[in-house]
Amino acid sequence: MSLGNAPLVFIGGGVMGEAMIRRLVEGATVAPSQIAVIEPLEERRAALVDRYAVQVRSEIDDALSSAQIVVLAVKPQVMGAVLEALQSRVHPEALIFSIAAGIPIARITQALGEQQPVVRVMPNTPAQIGAGMSVWTCTSSVRPDQREQALVLLRAMGEEVFVEDEHYLDMATALNGSGPAYVFLFMEALVDAGVHLGLPRPVVERLVLQTVKGSVEYALSSRLHLAQLRNQVTSPGGTTAAALHAFEEGQLRAVVARAVWAAYRRSVELGQGH
Repeated sequence: MSLGNAPLVFIGGGVMGEAMIRRLVEGATVAPSQIAVIEPLEERRAALVDRYAVQVRSEIDDALSSAQIVVLAVKPQVMGAVLEALQSRVHPEALIFSIAAGIPIARITQALGEQQPVVRVMPNTPAQIGAGMSVWTCTSSVRPDQREQALVLLRAMGEEVFVEDEHYLDMATALNGSGPAYVFLFMEALVDAGVHLGLPRPVVERLVLQTVKGSVEYALSSRLHLAQLRNQVTSPGGTTAAALHAFEEGQLRAVVARAVWAAYRRSVELGQGH
């Protein structure tokens, strides 16, 4: 699949916006000349030009009307101002590709028109290396060729899952969207625990990073239930059993459940403008 010569405009050149640009340019999916980035921070504009040779602008203007795909890669807190600036400037058939957490499609179509084609996506930061996980949905006004364009953007970042119900995206935000932070926190805790035991930090970091990477790759290749994989490592009365007992005593599962629920609630609040 290809985007052909379709002009793309990114509203926002932050971490996730740059991740998409990097994957598209380095994978030769599009030419740098096809991409324009609207980014208010001068240092970010300079960095994007230096790294990817894309076009940059400091603010939204009428040149946006030629864009076939508009990627909304801004913080949800500024989406209101962005949508107001986009009104009457976006072509009514341009594909709006939103990666803004918590912002419902209805909020976008209320500003840009009910028939505006909109794809809403919840990606995550491993998209920067093409190992991301994105959950997405779209409006009925998205044409088949635009769905193909959306898939090009999504697969440049990694894996993707389509859902019919937009409500699932707030749930996905609490899992794959925020999920890398949970993993990094657990890895950080393991490293600190290893250092507390007396191992040198560089050794511990290597042990933890490869253990997590290997565990994930093994889980993907084996396709066994996660409980089965855990049981493979847990001998009766052994070291792993002792560690798992301590996790259960500390109510690790309950803490994780509360954390994910808190992230979900916050995603819903952001969508409501809070």
